[in-house]
Amino acid sequence: MNQNPFGSGPFGGGSPFGDGNPFEDLLKKKKEAKESGTEKFDSSGNPKKRRNPLKGIGAGLVVVLLFFASTNCYYMLDEENYAVVTTLGSPQAESQAGLHFKIPFIQSVRLVSKGIKGMPIGYTQDTKEAIEEESVMITKDFNFVNTDFYLEYMVDDPVKYLYASDDPESTLKMLAQSYIRDTVGTYNVDDVITTGKAAIQSMIKEKLTNRMIAEDIGLSVVNITIQDAFPPTDEVMSAFKNVENAKQGKETAINNANKDRNEKIPQAEAECDRITKDAEAEKEARINEAQGQVSRFEQMYAEYSKYPLITKQRMFYETMEDVLPKMKVYIVDETGTQKMLPLDSFTSSMQQSQGAASGQTGSGTAGAGSTDGQNSTAGQNSAAVQSGTQAAGEEVTP
Repeated sequence: MNQNPFGSGPFGGGSPFGDGNPFEDLLKKKKEAKESGTEKFDSSGNPKKRRNPLKGIGAGLVVVLLFFASTNCYYMLDEENYAVVTTLGSPQAESQAGLHFKIPFIQSVRLVSKGIKGMPIGYTQDTKEAIEEESVMITKDFNFVNTDFYLEYMVDDPVKYLYASDDPESTLKMLAQSYIRDTVGTYNVDDVITTGKAAIQSMIKEKLTNRMIAEDIGLSVVNITIQDAFPPTDEVMSAFKNVENAKQGKETAINNANKDRNEKIPQAEAECDRITKDAEAEKEARINEAQGQVSRFEQMYAEYSKYPLITKQRMFYETMEDVLPKMKVYIVDETGTQKMLPLDSFTSSMQQSQGAASGQTGSGTAGAGSTDGQNSTAGQNSAAVQSGTQAAGEEVTP
């Protein structure tokens, strides 16, 4: 009986790897690992179970969803926009600026601008090229004219702007074109090109505003202006330019005439007032003078009624005092006409006689004689006055 000299150990009798075949066990474990889905082994040769990749993906999705929810639970609103918050299909407008919160995945937010927007009609805004389908129109006098309009509008109801119409801007443009053609067709071509622009713009704006209120799509018209209006041909355009220049010349002449009238009318009115006031002043002066004369006459008549003769003599002497100093007596003899006896006032005669007496003795004697003559004349006059007074007294005294 043969015995293994190495014993029962690895080199003794039996398998060096112990009981059984270790390679068969290893292959068996690999086969089991393939069947179970694990192909990796640990340090002791035992197979490791493969991790499930869906677990990591699920955790990542949870993290992403949490991050998205945290960033989607609020929104910022400025002064230039509306916010339309839709909760399960029910919209609500928000216009107050600031930080607002919302429910993620349930509420959605859309911003709508509050600013004024513009819309060209009849031309492209970028290239300024005319769009004949929109700009060419027929006027009341059956002429063609190219008109370009610029429409300004804004959103006044953001909820209706988003949900009441599919395309509110297109609706607004079609309505504007309709009212533009309708209004331009009621004016003559020269009015459209020259003086009727303001009236056309006002009428179109009024009609379009009322229609937008009736449509109620969240838009309101701010303004509409005519950018340009001209005939479709160069010859007609030149003729209308001449007409416009003539009308402007007419307006200039009228304005100059009005200016001249406004300058001259106040001057004429001032001159009229001055003449009227002078006439009133002269009238008052003459009335006052006449009233004074009447008053003097009445006083004189009252005195005359008391002493008629004395009043007559006094009036005669006063008249002579005015008349005699201006009279000159001429004595005509056979040899010719000689001026004699200048009857000047007694005061001046006396002054002249006194000057002559102081200058020359002989002539002074003659002057004294003349003075004595004048004094004697004055004495006669005073005596006549006295006699008249006495006579008046005798006549008045009973």
